[in-house]
Amino acid sequence: MSAPTDTTTTSADATKDAARGERVTHSLVRDVALPGGTGTLALVTLDNGLDHTKPTTLGPEGLAELHAALETLRRRAADGEIVAVAITGKPYFLAAGADLTQAAAVQVRDDALALGRAGHAAYTLLQDMGVPTFAFVNGAARGGGREVALPCTSRTAASDAGALALPEVGLGLVPGWGGAYLVPRLLGVEEAMDVILARPAANKPFKAKEAYEIGLVDALFEAPDFLESSLRWAEAVRRGESVVERRELDPQPVWDAVIAGTRQRLDAVVAGSRPAPYRALDLVAAARTASREEAFAAEDDALADLIMSDEMRASVYAFQLVSKGKRPQGAPDAKLARPVTRVGIVGAGLMAAQIALLFAQRLQVPVVMRDLDQERVDKGLGYVRSTVEKLVRSGRMSADTGARIVGSVHGTTELGDFAGCDVVIEAVTEILGLKKKVFAELEGVLSPEAVLLTNTSALSITEMAADLQHPERVVGMHFFNPVAQMPLVEIIQAAKTDDAALATAFAMTKKLRKTAVLVADRPGFVVNRLLILLMGKIVEAVENGTSVEVADRAVAPLGLPMPPFALFDLVGPAVGLHVLTSLREDLGDRFPESPGLQRIVDEQIPVVLDAPKGLPKPVDPAIQRVFGTGAAGGDGALDEAGVLDSVLTALTQEIGLMLDEGVVASPSQIDLCMILGAGWGFHLGGITPYLDRTGYSEKVLGRRFLPDGVANVPATSRV
Repeated sequence: MSAPTDTTTTSADATKDAARGERVTHSLVRDVALPGGTGTLALVTLDNGLDHTKPTTLGPEGLAELHAALETLRRRAADGEIVAVAITGKPYFLAAGADLTQAAAVQVRDDALALGRAGHAAYTLLQDMGVPTFAFVNGAARGGGREVALPCTSRTAASDAGALALPEVGLGLVPGWGGAYLVPRLLGVEEAMDVILARPAANKPFKAKEAYEIGLVDALFEAPDFLESSLRWAEAVRRGESVVERRELDPQPVWDAVIAGTRQRLDAVVAGSRPAPYRALDLVAAARTASREEAFAAEDDALADLIMSDEMRASVYAFQLVSKGKRPQGAPDAKLARPVTRVGIVGAGLMAAQIALLFAQRLQVPVVMRDLDQERVDKGLGYVRSTVEKLVRSGRMSADTGARIVGSVHGTTELGDFAGCDVVIEAVTEILGLKKKVFAELEGVLSPEAVLLTNTSALSITEMAADLQHPERVVGMHFFNPVAQMPLVEIIQAAKTDDAALATAFAMTKKLRKTAVLVADRPGFVVNRLLILLMGKIVEAVENGTSVEVADRAVAPLGLPMPPFALFDLVGPAVGLHVLTSLREDLGDRFPESPGLQRIVDEQIPVVLDAPKGLPKPVDPAIQRVFGTGAAGGDGALDEAGVLDSVLTALTQEIGLMLDEGVVASPSQIDLCMILGAGWGFHLGGITPYLDRTGYSEKVLGRRFLPDGVANVPATSRV
């Protein structure tokens, strides 16, 4: 396949939603008599007229309609027709926030500025209504959909409401419809840092109970009678029978100290790689002393600047990729998938035990782990048991569910205990001969229809299956560590893999609640090929005289989840070296050789120093001695810019080769893999948008990966 053709398809997919125009959310108003007969409450329901698969979002037309409805209600309140106003949403949603597809399609800053001002103009009316106002949070409330509740006098939430969050910073924006000003005043500045910065970074929205505990909502009610209970609460608040105590503003010294500490933390973790967290922090810093008008004007300016930034456009592109990733490209017809009633796992080590637990939990089928001796089997079973016990103790799993999972995972040393398994996945040491031997043995006990899976991270699956009687049933199913948390599964189609086996792997991945990406059987697949190349180029620079500290800092402008040597430590030096060596053997000296890494593995030398929780672990300068001449300096030494240039040039070249080889269907699939499998930030858009906007794709390959405007501000919109 040719990259330009695939890129064009990607462009069409990425711009389809923007081309549709705004999906207008209407403000439907009805009068409701308060339960005590003390007056009329006007209930505004945000509803786009579509089912729950089309969340309510707020664009210019929807905001204008909300503004008009609230202006009418303000007049009615002044005339004494209504004694309270409440806002709620259609089933499952208060509102999912601003319409990001429309925001990402804005061409000029004035339009972006107008969007911010429109939100403030509408939401401020809830604060200035002249009668008590309420938000009845009946479902998901994210971003601008969460901010609509903040100006209200009081807020209730349905106990089953999830996805309560201000995720804007994670999308390259700021809470720009009042959140940066109102949240620290409502919750305190320290809690606001969690809501506005930490939670978005971790993609961890609040559940209703959590929101209640910190004061984001004032009352929780059960879903079946949520509206009725909320109306009774509203009347009690109006009468003064229910009083919610609001905290005093934090003293200025406390405010300043929290801001300073957060800024230091941002510098350590984000390293200036993206503007949104810093703009949000600046807004919160000013929120204590600014007037409402001043604060909202600052939010408008920040929102406008960020909407017109490449980082925001890349973030929206990444968000859409992840959302659409639930419908995998290239997957066979799901009807071809074979039923899975029993799963076997070859191996009982840490990776195998993690997979066993996930399968038992999500597939809800019996799982049998097999290893060479009982000690290893017992260790694997012990991991499953101890992990389940921790989940039960923390309240994240019921005791009954925990007992079912533990009872469904069995261990054995007998190969014959795999008989009757519909699927068997091997998770043994990364040695091709060993894996071939395992598969050959399995053919002797499994039915011809049973699917054979491998969790290999880099080896050829085609070669692994070459000597089997039924090579068509072998599929790669590459999980990432830690298995429970990492959302990506690379599904690898070998040369003879048939559609039934492939469909079974995709169906299993869906039940596991993971995102599947179809990958061709090429060395390292996607994530490992690129991550190991990055690490290899860092190490190459050190072997040639670059300081390990300089090399480790070099990629900080990318804002990756951790520095290279911390990643090397997490992966495990032996594993990293093995994959690097394997890729060098298969793909050539683009993947460098490193005697220093070999020494680190042989001598079991630690590569990073400890760091406070949440901060990146820095490289240990002492490891300089194992590389090159054992000292930094010389003609081959690079500065940080030189190392970064080397890394980005190599990544660009490799991605071009991967697309030419047909490893994945399009650049967007590489981006999806890097986001979900390597934790690369939304602000990068994965990797290809970054290489486009920094000019590397055109410099190295003579072409962009994505058309201009798909994941960046188009050139025609730049001032």
